[in-house]
Amino acid sequence: MNPLIFLLLNLAIGFYNVGTIWAMEVDIFRSWKLVGIENFHKIQEVHWRKLPYWIFTPVGLALLGSVFLFWYHPLGSPAWAIWGVFLSQVLSLTLTIIFWGQWQAKLSTDPLGPQSPYLKNILKTHWIRTLLINTSAIILLIWTILVIS
Repeated sequence: MNPLIFLLLNLAIGFYNVGTIWAMEVDIFRSWKLVGIENFHKIQEVHWRKLPYWIFTPVGLALLGSVFLFWYHPLGSPAWAIWGVFLSQVLSLTLTIIFWGQWQAKLSTDPLGPQSPYLKNILKTHWIRTLLINTSAIILLIWTILVIS
């Protein structure tokens, strides 16, 4: 595969992840506040069953892509872009493991449901993950433009 095609595939996955992270940021998590306690955990359970397909797989591919881009990238690729994509991916994943993933797991058993302090924590801080995913995609876009021009 041509290294430019590989970079473009990473760009496509990056912007797919931008779309999903914004869906989580502005719609899904905020809608959970509006759900009645009697349906809260059922809705969250359905949400969790979908995550492997529309979140975990593309995020995993983006992380793998950011690793492979160290060795397999178009000539003239800037080092800051290679590192920037990788670090924004790793930081997002690390913070997800430490914070958002833990809070979501605790939220799934919290009897307070939509009134849970874990949901409040997610809503107050999730913009950081949104920023990191957007940063990765924007770096990939700038990188692609630099390499093509």
